[in-house]
Amino acid sequence: MTRQEISDDVWSVMEPLMPTVTGHSRPWTDHRLAVEGMAWKYRTGAPWRDVPERFGKWNSIYKRFNRWAENGTWEKLLAEVQTQADAAGKIDWVVSIDSTIARVHQHGATAAMSWMTSRPAVSCGAGTTPPCRHRGAGGHPSGR
Repeated sequence: MTRQEISDDVWSVMEPLMPTVTGHSRPWTDHRLAVEGMAWKYRTGAPWRDVPERFGKWNSIYKRFNRWAENGTWEKLLAEVQTQADAAGKIDWVVSIDSTIARVHQHGATAAMSWMTSRPAVSCGAGTTPPCRHRGAGGHPSGR
């Protein structure tokens, strides 16, 4: 079978970091096939049910992905790969952000910005501070 999703060089870095079976549980199927199925799913944007059978059962791949997400396997893998790449001088940590592509959502462009004012919001209810000009000094329509 031809491996198309993950190169052999990348897998040689990832393989030692993959979780191993502990205890008396049943051994997992090949991690590489499962990880390639996960990569295929995110590369294509397809639903889990559409992961090709050549990677294994879609539900098993999904469960493994979800389990690794919950127990921190992906975070540990990323941290270790970044550490190795940084030690080898392969990472440039300079980040450039182009603010010209940051846009306000269409509903946020005309939203009220009461959070920007320092004074409290005023309503026409009784007990407002300061009293509403539409009502009497006590806040009642009768002026009490």
